[in-house]
Amino acid sequence: MVKLNTIAIIVAAGRGNRAGAGGPKQYRLLAGRAVIARTAEAFLGHPDIDGVRVIIHRDDRDEYDAAMGALLKHKKLLDPVTGGAERQDSVRLGLESIAGNHPSRVLIHDAARPFIDEKTITSVINALDTADGAIAALPVHDTIKRAGQDNKIAATVPREALWRAQTPQGFQFDKIVAAHRDAEGKQLTDDAAVAEAAGLSVTLVPGSPDNMKLTQAEDFGMAETLLGRKDKQMEYRTGHGFDVHAFEEGNAVILCGVEIPHDKKLKGHSDADVGMHALTDAILGAIGEGDIGDHFPPSDPKWKGAPSHVFLEKARDLVARQKGKIAHCDVTLICEAPKIGPHRDRMRASLALILDIDERRVSVKATTTEQLGFTGRREGIAAMATASVALPVSE
Repeated sequence: MVKLNTIAIIVAAGRGNRAGAGGPKQYRLLAGRAVIARTAEAFLGHPDIDGVRVIIHRDDRDEYDAAMGALLKHKKLLDPVTGGAERQDSVRLGLESIAGNHPSRVLIHDAARPFIDEKTITSVINALDTADGAIAALPVHDTIKRAGQDNKIAATVPREALWRAQTPQGFQFDKIVAAHRDAEGKQLTDDAAVAEAAGLSVTLVPGSPDNMKLTQAEDFGMAETLLGRKDKQMEYRTGHGFDVHAFEEGNAVILCGVEIPHDKKLKGHSDADVGMHALTDAILGAIGEGDIGDHFPPSDPKWKGAPSHVFLEKARDLVARQKGKIAHCDVTLICEAPKIGPHRDRMRASLALILDIDERRVSVKATTTEQLGFTGRREGIAAMATASVALPVSE
């Protein structure tokens, strides 16, 4: 197995009976997207996470695949493994499943916490530089009462040293896997408790109030409200791109990452993928980062013959650097030949994979100019593209 220094385990094997009807809560939709997909994406997109493993119930593979969508193709996502009867069993099995990757650190997170943010993940990881373990947590501000018989107050509990544990909970891998092996058969409430029982030092780091756990049916309403609030903190921008390439002698064209047999090829400094070039410019335009020539000047021999996915990946990464998300993209190819229709689904899949978005957020269309102009004379292909990007509202 490939060594992965830091791996996140997402525990998603539970049934979520307290959340009411509608199936396991990790597969329910929040604003049209499965909870598990939102959770996994937060870790897949974190620069310090090298791999993500999801622990699922033995009956849930089809639901898992459907919920994850385009994320299934993410290079950091490991194949899911089956959990056990209890959460503690699932975590132990998850830890055993990554032992061959020889990680130094592991983060363990509940699938039902879809609002985990990059800052909290980073804080937990950084705390492991000086501790066996670290957990996200919030100090308790409410007055705490201990109940006695018939729910009468027995005592008021001092709250100064009390914290509410969240996830992720991070650990030095070798130490937590040994602790879980020793704790097999015991009933402990979280992974920090497993670590404590083994005598490990566990540090508390500030979590986020938004990092709520979906437990009861009413939590989903609160989550929808939270999503609405977060959406208001984003602004949506649209960029446009246009590109043209002439034909020259050849036997295939590359369009949106798909090679199509043809009696000519497209002429260009790179692989001349006119669709990807237009889309790259559209994304760069949406985030105010110039155009493809600014980042990959044709005068630089380094880019001669380069595959155009390199350009599109750069645009995707620039969006991520601004803490944004690509919401939708639409590419229109203008040509008399070759025929685009038979290859359109593969093109959508190709673009979705590069951009790390669901195929339903990608559109590829084709049209002709009714034999008018250079495309009508079959001298080349033109492409137009539009991209919508969500970016945090600037202060």
